[in-house]
Amino acid sequence: MTLNCDLGEGIGNDAELMPYIDEANIACGFHAGDAFTMRETVALCIRNGVKIGAHPSYLDRENFGRKEIEMSPEEIYLLVKKQIEILNQIVKTAGGNLNHVKPHGALYNTSAKNPEVAKAIAKAVKDVDTSLILFGLKNSHSISAGKAEGLKTAEEAFADRRYESDGTLTPRSQPGACFTEIQDVLDQVEKIKADTWCIHGDGPHALAFAKALKAKR
Repeated sequence: MTLNCDLGEGIGNDAELMPYIDEANIACGFHAGDAFTMRETVALCIRNGVKIGAHPSYLDRENFGRKEIEMSPEEIYLLVKKQIEILNQIVKTAGGNLNHVKPHGALYNTSAKNPEVAKAIAKAVKDVDTSLILFGLKNSHSISAGKAEGLKTAEEAFADRRYESDGTLTPRSQPGACFTEIQDVLDQVEKIKADTWCIHGDGPHALAFAKALKAKR
């Protein structure tokens, strides 16, 4: 089991989380972050031996990228490709290597359920670098689209989010959608098999959850 975390979002706990995670998904400036935070987070990853991933989103800083925006597959392709390229250049300049891509928020959820969006994202990843790993929701269109493009994929599950009976994430608008207790996180990891597990770096319990999962391994 590897543990990934969404970082570079201006929360202020990135350095504290680094010792407990394996992979970082770095905001590319469209929902959070900027060139400075990207450089700082990449540097932290390199110092701590954490694999670096791009975390592209809808261009929607007002809603932190958590609101679905109507866009054509062509527009999605360009949106994602641009963000990967922005971070990839920063990573290369710092002497590192980009490892993976994981869409953020509403874009992630749309990709999971919409095959055309999933295909556009997978194609953007492939066209930047065929060696990149595409992270996506377990058993979703995101994963099947990545495989269809010949990409390596990682089926992801969320340690700090509640799931619905159909395997989708419980909407954040509903009570209990985000866990607050460590035991709920540990129980979830026991129940679901996944290639990589996510902790949201902007969550108030992110550090405690990451420490507990690190101790469990």
